[in-house]
Order: sequence, then structure tokens, then C-alpha cells
Amino acid sequence: MIARERLIVGLDVPTLREAETIVDKLSDDIIFYKIGYQLAFAGGLEFARDLAASGKKIFLDMKLLDIDNTVASGVENIAKMGMSMLTLHAYPKAMRAAVEAAKGSSLCLLGVTVLTSMDEGDLIEAGYEYDPHTLVLRRAEQARAVGMGGIVCSAEEAAAVRKIIGPDMALVTPGIRPAGADKGDQKRVMTPADALKAGSSHLVVARPIVKAPDPKEAARAILAEMAEVL
Repeated sequence: MIARERLIVGLDVPTLREAETIVDKLSDDIIFYKIGYQLAFAGGLEFARDLAASGKKIFLDMKLLDIDNTVASGVENIAKMGMSMLTLHAYPKAMRAAVEAAKGSSLCLLGVTVLTSMDEGDLIEAGYEYDPHTLVLRRAEQARAVGMGGIVCSAEEAAAVRKIIGPDMALVTPGIRPAGADKGDQKRVMTPADALKAGSSHLVVARPIVKAPDPKEAARAILAEMAEVL
């Protein structure tokens, strides 16, 4: 895949108007967008459907987790929306329900292992007995076993996860920051080039592009860095 197919721009903005402005500014340079909670609850679900209908690829970042029937019902409807990727927390029961519900569709289901804003102290506070690296690998094994389409993890774990999931599953990494960029609330980050070298198949970049003085220029710089590796 070329760099444009691997760069996912996160539309992490509060209003549809801002999202539409960013998409217009980026024009044909970007074909893949992520829509998460913030925009979804401001009319972003219909916007996601419209973008998909216009030929864009959409990564719907909903991080689903519920009882099996509820997860399955949600996945069935999301598949009908024309989305390309969907996240759910990598709990085995939820993943099994989602995989069954997505059968026959082109929807790529992604298991969220450990959020990139969390470190070992955060996991201990939440009651987990594993450090982030160990928990990521355990959930990657479980996702592969149930037939998920891919994994979401920090680029720091990408190389180890790639060994577990093999060459075909998607490996999507948020927390991507160009050299010198502000980390924000992310604790485990990596540059675009290093993430690809580590085994990532898709990179999610939000703030370094959408908050840049010139989003198009920022996106092109990241694409160029990716292209050098690819």
C-alpha cells in the first residue's frame, strides 16, 4: 500500500464545521479518516457515512464493549454504514461476538489492547496485574485466535505484536508524533518512520495535522516521511 492508504487522520475536533474544513483543506492528499467519540456525538456518524459514500475510508473509533448481543447488533449496523475499520476493546467474548456479526462484510475489526495514554501505573490503578507490554501481547494473541482483522497498540509494542499476529493482520498505531512535536496526553509515542519500521501497517495522526497552522503541509510532510520507509 502507498503512504496515503496507511495514514489515518484523526478528526478529533468538536464540531462538524471544523471537521468539514479539515477535510476540504486536505482534499485528495488524505483518503483515510478516523472519527471518534467527540465528533460522533456532534453529528459525526452521519458525516462518516457521507465521507464513506464519497469514496473516503473511515476508521470508526468506538471502542465497543458490552454484552455479546449488544456488541453484535452494533457491529451489524456499522458494517452497513460502509465503514472500513471499527475498534472494540480486546476482550475475548466481545471480539468473538463482533467477528461473527461482521462475517460477509468488508469491515476490519480492530482490537484495542492498551490505550496509548496509559502506563504501568495507570494499569495498576485500574486493577490489572500485567504491565502494558505483557497485556498488549496477551490481547494480541487472543485477537488473532478469534479471527479479528487487526490490533490497535502503541508503536512501542508494534514489533513484538507483529511477531504474534503475523504479516496479514492490520496493526494500527495511534500516538504518532513527528520529531519535535508535543506529546500532549500520550505517554507511549513514536515517529511515523520508526512506527512503520517497527511493523505498523496504519498510523493514526490527529493533533500534529488538524491543529497545525497548515494542515495540508503537515500531512504532506508526514506522508513524505512515510514514503521514504515504504
